Amino acid sequence: MPRGLIHGVEAERVRANLGRVREVVGPDVEILAATKYIPAEEMGTLAEAGVELVGENRLQDLEAKQERFADAFAWDFIGNVQSRKVKSIAPLVRLIHSIATDSALEQLGRHAPPEAEVLVEVNVAGEGGKGGVDPADLGDFIARCPVRVAGLMTMPPFTQDPEDSRPHFARLAELAGEHGLERLSMGTSQDWQVAVEEGASIIRLGTELYI
Repeated sequence: MPRGLIHGVEAERVRANLGRVREVVGPDVEILAATKYIPAEEMGTLAEAGVELVGENRLQDLEAKQERFADAFAWDFIGNVQSRKVKSIAPLVRLIHSIATDSALEQLGRHAPPEAEVLVEVNVAGEGGKGGVDPADLGDFIARCPVRVAGLMTMPPFTQDPEDSRPHFARLAELAGEHGLERLSMGTSQDWQVAVEEGASIIRLGTELYI
């Protein structure tokens, strides 16, 4: 992904890219447009292009974009969750993709609406210093969650070869099956096709849609 904001996004290009991806994934996989690098003033272009589901990484950007486009999309939160911001994030989104700490669980219990649903982020690769629940601790973590856990999410180690991500996606799907969970948020612009082959139900795309 680019480091700065993407300006001049064209609706026709996004619509064509969205259609191309949809042809591959079929009707049952949700295509989430990751909008971290899309300026608030250009969100309307995504709506014009047919984007229905967007994911934000930061609360401040989520609030700013919803002020103008709240009804244009379904909204998810896909960034790192600071527990002190759970109170503000939970009422604004359909799903939080990245619940991974006991402090976040505590805040969900105190502030999340009863209908809230979350995905648990799993550190499938066991990367040191990276967020996510250890697979061995997943059952206990899900049991402690005060709202409904709808599925799992992972972000495998960065790689130039999408095939390197396959075992991590396969493991996440295996864990979801073990715990009776249906939603799998996995796959980004560089490896979404492999993720879908391994059972992704939500793919998180940025440049794949915009450029």
